[in-house]
Amino acid sequence: MTEQRQELYFNLIERLLSCPNGQEPEILDAQPDLLDAGLVKTMMQVATMMAHQDNQDAAKFLIHVARQLAKQLELYPQLNSVTSDQ
Repeated sequence: MTEQRQELYFNLIERLLSCPNGQEPEILDAQPDLLDAGLVKTMMQVATMMAHQDNQDAAKFLIHVARQLAKQLELYPQLNSVTSDQ
């Protein structure tokens, strides 16, 4: 990840943290080129940093958005039902 790309991630995260409630999808949709695993990773790093700085609400918000984004990007492995032949 380049330094320039990471700066773009940080800017996007800052916009998410400061936007009115409910406008997060619009902000993300406006930056489709930044919606990738690198953004999810950066969001988790920022959330961890915020949690250590006693900013629990912002940390929880970022974790929630990161998880939703990871699901949309199919970064989570699919959990298949396991059936056993008995």
